[in-house]
Amino acid sequence: GAQAIFKATDVDGVFDRDPQKFADAIQFDQLSYLDVLDKGIKVLDSTAITLSMDNDLPIVVFNMEVAGNIERAAMGEDVGTTVCHLSEFRK
Repeated sequence: GAQAIFKATDVDGVFDRDPQKFADAIQFDQLSYLDVLDKGIKVLDSTAITLSMDNDLPIVVFNMEVAGNIERAAMGEDVGTTVCHLSEFRK
């Protein structure tokens, strides 16, 4: 079965606010599923987040426009932001 869900996008990961509008936006390395749901952070719709959480599938959000990122993500390297089970909110 699947080991992760990949969301390829045009930004480097998940940020505290829109990085295309705010130069000082901060990228998160990791977020918990619950933080994404509770704080309304737009990664995927809530059903997809809940299904990922229930099935322990991390969600990797990364910039597909950076050369090599798709391969790095598929190989499990740190790229972008990972949404998974975490005990606390971390940047």
